[in-house]
Amino acid sequence: MATGLHLAALLGGAAFVLQQVANANLRAALGSPFWAGLTNFLAGGLALSLVLIAIREPLPSIQVVTRAPWFAWIGGCLGALYIIGIIFLLPRLGAATVVALFMVGQILTSLTFDHFGLLGAPIREVGLPRLLGAILMVAGVGLICAF
Repeated sequence: MATGLHLAALLGGAAFVLQQVANANLRAALGSPFWAGLTNFLAGGLALSLVLIAIREPLPSIQVVTRAPWFAWIGGCLGALYIIGIIFLLPRLGAATVVALFMVGQILTSLTFDHFGLLGAPIREVGLPRLLGAILMVAGVGLICAF
């Protein structure tokens, strides 16, 4: 099962790069990173709406909605910042550099969230093997960005 989950994560990473390149092309076509970002979110919202209709997912009650912690609601805003940032940076730096730099940000932040259990993340201490893995990934990203 773990192999299947790892493969799904790899495919998600491939889809991420494809999405970013498509968004950069949309920015060029529309002449605006903001319109490209909005189009991205509208298309994603439509796709999720169709999935919800297809699987007949019930609407959450107001009681369920109000139980969510305050930080659960910032995902859309952070997603907008993320999408606009990539749409703006990809044509200037290239896909590999942008994705690599975002990946370093994700790795370092993820390790911090894991180690301290921030915002409810499960605690998974950052030991020497995980730290070494992060250092090697940062070094690899450095090589990608340098060449």
